[in-house]
Amino acid sequence: MSHATVNRREFLKTGAAAGATLVIGLYLPAFDPRTSHAPAAPEPFKPNAWIEIRPDGAVTIWTGRSEMGQGVRTAMPMIVAEELEADWTRVRVAQADADPAYGDQFTVGSRSVRSGFEPLRKAGAAAREMLIGAAALTWNVPREACRARSGFVEHVPTGRRLGYGDLAARAATLPVPADPPLKQPSEFRILGHRTPRVDTPDKVSGAAIFGLDVRVPGMVYAAVARCPVFGGRVRTFDPRSALAVPGVQRVVQISSGVAVVADRTWAAFQGKKALKIEWDEGATARWSSDGIWSAFAAAAARSGEVVRAVGDVDANLKAAARVVEAVYQAPYLAHACMEPMNCTAHVRDGRCEIWAPTQSPQGVQRAAARVTGLPVEATTVHVTYLGGGFGRRGGPVDYATEAVELAQKIEVPVQVVWTREDDIQNAVYRPATYNVLRAGLDPSGAPVAWSHRLVGPEGGSFLLTRGADELIYPLPHFRLERATVDARVPIGPWRGVGPSQNGWVVESFVDELAHAAGKDPYAYRRELVAGQPRLRGVLDLAAERAGWGSAPPAGRSRGIALWQFGETFLAQVAEVSVGSDGMVRVHRVVCAADCGILVNPDTVEAQLQSAIVYGLTAALYGEITIERGRVAQSNFSDYRMLGLAETPEIEVHLVQSEAAPGGVGEAGLPPIAPAVCNAVFAGTGKRIRRLPIGRLV
Repeated sequence: MSHATVNRREFLKTGAAAGATLVIGLYLPAFDPRTSHAPAAPEPFKPNAWIEIRPDGAVTIWTGRSEMGQGVRTAMPMIVAEELEADWTRVRVAQADADPAYGDQFTVGSRSVRSGFEPLRKAGAAAREMLIGAAALTWNVPREACRARSGFVEHVPTGRRLGYGDLAARAATLPVPADPPLKQPSEFRILGHRTPRVDTPDKVSGAAIFGLDVRVPGMVYAAVARCPVFGGRVRTFDPRSALAVPGVQRVVQISSGVAVVADRTWAAFQGKKALKIEWDEGATARWSSDGIWSAFAAAAARSGEVVRAVGDVDANLKAAARVVEAVYQAPYLAHACMEPMNCTAHVRDGRCEIWAPTQSPQGVQRAAARVTGLPVEATTVHVTYLGGGFGRRGGPVDYATEAVELAQKIEVPVQVVWTREDDIQNAVYRPATYNVLRAGLDPSGAPVAWSHRLVGPEGGSFLLTRGADELIYPLPHFRLERATVDARVPIGPWRGVGPSQNGWVVESFVDELAHAAGKDPYAYRRELVAGQPRLRGVLDLAAERAGWGSAPPAGRSRGIALWQFGETFLAQVAEVSVGSDGMVRVHRVVCAADCGILVNPDTVEAQLQSAIVYGLTAALYGEITIERGRVAQSNFSDYRMLGLAETPEIEVHLVQSEAAPGGVGEAGLPPIAPAVCNAVFAGTGKRIRRLPIGRLV
C-alpha cells in the first residue's frame, strides 16, 4: 500500500472550488518506517471538509455557516447525515473557522440550506459509498449486496454488519466517487422530521459561547467613543479623566474614534463616559429627518433611472378605466440585535486571531488582512454563536476592524464591546424609502399598467429595489424607476432586505386596487395568480385556515398579503383590532408557506414565527429618526420591541413538497406589515401609507 501525507489546510485549499461547490479529497496519515516503531493509532476518516469518522464510530459534521438562531447548525448537518446514513444520536456538530474549503461562508439571504443542499448531500453520499466499498472489500462480496443504515454497513443476504468506525481506515484508501448516487426524498429518514436543535441544551445551560462570552488569557476590554454624527471624526481629546477611572489602563485613538482600554468591561464603559472629546461633525450635521423626507419628495417629483420597463405604461395609464395613486413611506430601521456588537482580537508574531459573532467569517478575515497588512492566510477567525444578526453582522464588519486595529496597537488580546446605545446610534440602517405608485385598471378592475417611482438613500440600489422590480402578478405594462438622495446615513442589509419594505408597499397597494375594483382582496389576488399554482396554493391555504369569508370575532378585522421570496411562497392573514386609544393590536396571524423540501420542519416553523415577530415589531413601532446628523433613538426605551404580551397567536402551515428547498429566515417577514395594514383598513377605513403604524388617533 502506498502512503501519502496531505496537509489538511493544503488539501482543503486545493480541494475547494469557487462558491459553494463541493470538493472531496483524500486524507491519509503520514508513515515513516525510520521513526515508527509501533503501529500508530488509527487516524479518523476525513473524506471531505464536512465529515470526520473516528475509529470508535463517532461522527463529526462541520457547518461553515453562522448560527444566529435560524437553526443552520442543526439543519445543515442533518443534510449530510441523511446521505451519510449516520446515526444522528452519535453525530457531533462543529463550527468551522473561516476557511475556503467551505466555499462562501457569508450567512445572508436565507441561502444556507438553499445553496448547501446539493453539495452537502453529495458530501454525505460520497462518504457513504466509500464506507460501503470498504465493507464489500472486507467481506469479499459484491458491493451491490451491501447497504448503509444508521452508522453501519450491512451485508443484506447474511445480515452481517460493520460499524463505520471499523471501516474508516479502509474507506480512506478508496477513490472518492465524483458523482455519488443520492437518495430519493421518499427514502429520507432524517430530513423532513422534526429534530431538536443541537444548540438548545448549551443555550439553556449557559454553556454556549457567544461573542461576549469569549475569554482569552491576558485579555483586556475596550469601549470606543465614536462621533455621534455620521462621518464625523475626532478633532482633539483629553484622556486624563478617563485614565482616572479605576481599572482603565490606556486610551488609544483608532480610525473610528477613541478606545478606552480597561481590565473589565464596566471600567471601559465608565472611562469612555469620562472622556473629553471635541468632534469635527462634518457636513452630515445639517441633515435631519424632515429635510431627508423633503429631499426624497423633491426627487420623486422628477423622473428617475429606469430599473425595469415592460410595455407602454404611460399610454395605458391614460387609457385605463380608472387610475389609483398612492405614496408610501418606509423609515430607517436599526437591526437591534439582542447581543450588541463585539469582537475579540489578538495580533502577535505575524498572526492575527479573531473570535467574532459574525455572519461573514471570510469578510472579517479579509478586513483584518487589510488592517494588519498580513496575508489572509495568517488570520484565523473563530465563529461564535451570534445573538442575532439580521444583516448587521454581515456586510459591514466595523465591529471586527475596530478590535483588530486596537489589538495591533496594544499588542495584547482585546475584546471591544459596544453598548446598546452604540449599537443603535453608530450602526448601518435599513434604508428609508419614498414610493410613488400609479396603477391603471381595466373595466373589470384588473391592473393593466403599474408605475413605481422609488426614492431612497444613495448607495442602496440592491437594498432598495429587490422585490419591487419583478411583481408576482402578471402585468402587461410595468415600470420601476429609482432615484437616490445622499443623506449620508449609512445603510446596509436588514432582515428581508428590499422586500422587507417593498412587500408592504406592493401588497398594500394591491389591496387598494382590490377595493377600487370593488372586489374581495383574497379573491382579487386569487384571480391575478390563477396561473401560478404554488402562489395560489398558499393563498388558498392561509385563507382557509384563517376563516376568510366568515365573520371575525367582534371588534376585529382581517387583512391578507401574498409574497414570493426566491423559491419560497407565502401568504399571511392578520387579525387585528383598534382600541379606543387608537392603538393597533394584532391578535392572530395565519401563515401558509411552500418552501420546497422541509429539512427540519421545526426550525422552518420557528423561523417563520420569528420573521413575523420581527416584522411586526418594525411595522408597529420601528423608526430611526435623524436630528442634526445624529440618531435620536438610543435604547429599547425609545426604539421599542414587541413585548411577549403583545405577541399574537401565530399559526404556521407548511406545504409538503419535493421541490428544491427555498430560504425561510427572511421570507416570512415581507407579508406581515401589509397583512396588518390591510386589516386595519378593513376595520377602520384608514389606509396606512407611512410606517410605523403608531396610534391611529
